[in-house]
Amino acid sequence: MILYVNGDSHTAAAEAVNPSAFAEDDPQYSYLKRKPHPHNLNVSWGKLLSETLACKFVCDAESASSNERIIRTTRKWLDGPIGNNKEHKLVIIQWSTWEREEWLIDQEYYQVNASGVDVVPDSHRDSYKEFVANVDWKQKTQEAHEKIWDFHLYLQSLGIRHLFFNGNNSFSNIQDHRDWQNCYIDPYNDNSTYDAVLRNNGCRPVTQQSYHYGADGHRQWHNFVLKYIQNHKLMDNL
Repeated sequence: MILYVNGDSHTAAAEAVNPSAFAEDDPQYSYLKRKPHPHNLNVSWGKLLSETLACKFVCDAESASSNERIIRTTRKWLDGPIGNNKEHKLVIIQWSTWEREEWLIDQEYYQVNASGVDVVPDSHRDSYKEFVANVDWKQKTQEAHEKIWDFHLYLQSLGIRHLFFNGNNSFSNIQDHRDWQNCYIDPYNDNSTYDAVLRNNGCRPVTQQSYHYGADGHRQWHNFVLKYIQNHKLMDNL
């Protein structure tokens, strides 16, 4: 069986034991570019879960990732030789903040958010400034809800067992609640995001300036997700 995970820095385990968000932040791993730092990935909730479930582990998470990238790369993996084989698989997706976008510029993908500090080519600096100044959070939240719902239906159509959870933002302001059939951890509750669950259970980010958690946080989230999987029998018949 294969456990496939995708998400942003929370799933890439940024800063968990090494102060890197991307592998390339550490000169000895520059060849890995924007992939997770190997030392961080080894203590990530996803890696721990794969060991507990005794299955192969595939991680496509990337720090600063948009949900557009998460969906694109997950689809690509599922269409590829490993994802497309007959081996049983469980897909777990951690969703990023709703406003992030993926821009394809000169055949290269860029992840942008509302921080105002993202690096884009000179040709798109004005577009980026306009994007930051005009983010409509309500609209972005509604769009994300629809895109994730459509992706849920897509995975269902393929017969892929899957589980979603929110990183920092929830859909608490969405009125049109959907029946996710236990495939989404309490998406409409602010207290059920990855960040909120860890904070409410006494975990703190690695520094006061960081949004990321250490190995203790990843162990705790591993326990939380494992209990959810067991309670909802997501591994039955796999």
